[in-house]
Amino acid sequence: MKRTLFSLILLFLLFNCTSQKNSEEFIKVTSGRYLFNDDEILEIHFEKEEMHAKWRGNSNIGLLKLSDSSFYMRELNEKILFVSKPEMHIELAPKTEHKGVVYNFRKLNKNEKTPSEYFKAKEFDKALIAFKAIQKKDPKSAIIRERKLQRIGDKFIRENDFDTALEIFKINQHLYPNKSNVFNNLGKVYLLQKDTANAILNFKKSLAINPENRKAKRFMNQITKKKK
Repeated sequence: MKRTLFSLILLFLLFNCTSQKNSEEFIKVTSGRYLFNDDEILEIHFEKEEMHAKWRGNSNIGLLKLSDSSFYMRELNEKILFVSKPEMHIELAPKTEHKGVVYNFRKLNKNEKTPSEYFKAKEFDKALIAFKAIQKKDPKSAIIRERKLQRIGDKFIRENDFDTALEIFKINQHLYPNKSNVFNNLGKVYLLQKDTANAILNFKKSLAINPENRKAKRFMNQITKKKK
């Protein structure tokens, strides 16, 4: 409690001693989008030369300037540092809670997008490349979990957007080519699109991986009964 109070007093003193205005050069090199995690953006912008951020639905987060390159962001409860070398990026100032881990967020290029942004823009090939890059770096990343991508696809199905559901299930299949369920999901969407040939092909692939996949079995039985 005392430590927190001391930190707040120190920030208050710094706030009153430091101009919140920033130079034109600093604004130019720091404005932009930073990769907060593999699929999330922290955007820095300026209003009347004062720094603000867009993050997690909040488009006007004020940052408290502590020095020419360091700022306090209350929403993160972190002191962030702008570092220009080797390339402009944001670092979190070290503190006990980090346990020695260095956190840094690189600045994105002008036209660079996150995997979800590529997908939303219907740039599906680029989305796949971006998702595979995450998988290569961190195979256990929550962003590329099979079940998470399946839930996204199921959401599109509920909205009757079968084309988009098919694309997310295709990405899931590329990420997890040895999983029975990803082929079952593909078959399900093809069936909804009345593409029976591709539905059967994917149900068979699903059952080849796991002959006990009950959902794939059920779909195949449905197709067989209709043909009789």
